[in-house]
Amino acid sequence: MIRPHRTHRLWLAFMLHRLSGLGLVLFLPIHFWLLSLAMTDQAAMANALKFTEHPLVKIAEFGLVFLLAVHLFGGVRLLVLEWVAPSSDRWTDVHKTLAAVVIALAFGVAGLFLLRAI
Repeated sequence: MIRPHRTHRLWLAFMLHRLSGLGLVLFLPIHFWLLSLAMTDQAAMANALKFTEHPLVKIAEFGLVFLLAVHLFGGVRLLVLEWVAPSSDRWTDVHKTLAAVVIALAFGVAGLFLLRAI
């Protein structure tokens, strides 16, 4: 049974924000481990850096930057809604516009990163 609120576009924005946060949480231990290689095992770090030149890694980096941008702009959108937008129990056109702007900004930031990386 599909719940009616789960078909709403802003619920999808909420889920994207949650999933982007989860993706970032899963990435951080790998990132910190790779950073530790720079201090402990320079040969392994050199191998890791060679691996990052692979085209699939570049695409994965695009995804990572997209997750970061979605999470950042989604958090800013929520702050604006809580502090600036008038209090309301229902989502207005302003909320929907802010959600669309968040996605557009995230794609823009991630796309610029990908273009620079290629």
